[in-house]
Amino acid sequence: MNRVAGKIALVTGAGMGLGRASSLLLAAEGAKVVVTDIDETAARQTAELIAENGGESLSFSHDVSNLEDWPSVMSAVAKRFGRLDVLVNNAGIATAKNIEDTSLPEWRRTMAVNLDGVFFGCQQGIALMKQSSGGSIINLSSIDGIIGEAELAAYCASKGGVRTLTKAVAVHCAERRYGIRCNSIHPGYIWTPQTENYLRDLGTLDQEKAKALARHPIGFLGEPNDIAYMVLYLASDESKFVTGSEMVVDGGYLAV
Repeated sequence: MNRVAGKIALVTGAGMGLGRASSLLLAAEGAKVVVTDIDETAARQTAELIAENGGESLSFSHDVSNLEDWPSVMSAVAKRFGRLDVLVNNAGIATAKNIEDTSLPEWRRTMAVNLDGVFFGCQQGIALMKQSSGGSIINLSSIDGIIGEAELAAYCASKGGVRTLTKAVAVHCAERRYGIRCNSIHPGYIWTPQTENYLRDLGTLDQEKAKALARHPIGFLGEPNDIAYMVLYLASDESKFVTGSEMVVDGGYLAV
């Protein structure tokens, strides 16, 4: 317990799945958590769950792809808590389309949420974190930021961008001695509503789930807390020498 006691954390896309699990675990380990989501009701529900367990939380409606949304969220964090220690750029979308079938609007929307949103978050996070003692920026990429999958053309491109943007941010902050670390997490298939919807779009859910399972040598698909615990590690001072790293949490997917 208390691995991030006293830290102020902001988690985007916190209304469900990995974002909600990460928010709840950070709060359970002592952080005060600001949860945001484009779905305001879902964000509020996550904040209520934190409060029910004795934690402190704020929630905001937040479209990460809209630059104008970011300053108001950051201003609220600064006004309430005076600083930001942890930023989890988690919000993301996936469209099951190959390169031939992906439309320009689908491509641009995926890039706007998955890559522009992380770009905005890193810029805004650095601006606030460097005013205090630094912090940890955690960007959610994917195994598909390292390899390609035929039916996820735009998603793969966006998550590959997150992977290398993270390294550029890490080196920038380190060279300037900001005390800000930046790392990316690369999940395998984690059983969330987004994963379920993606597999259903590919065909029969049971068949597609079985195919996905077969690609993970460990023998099962991940759960949101499998990623939340990596978020917790990177948010904590336990990882003070870790920056610019890509943390693969994939049940062995990339090992074969």
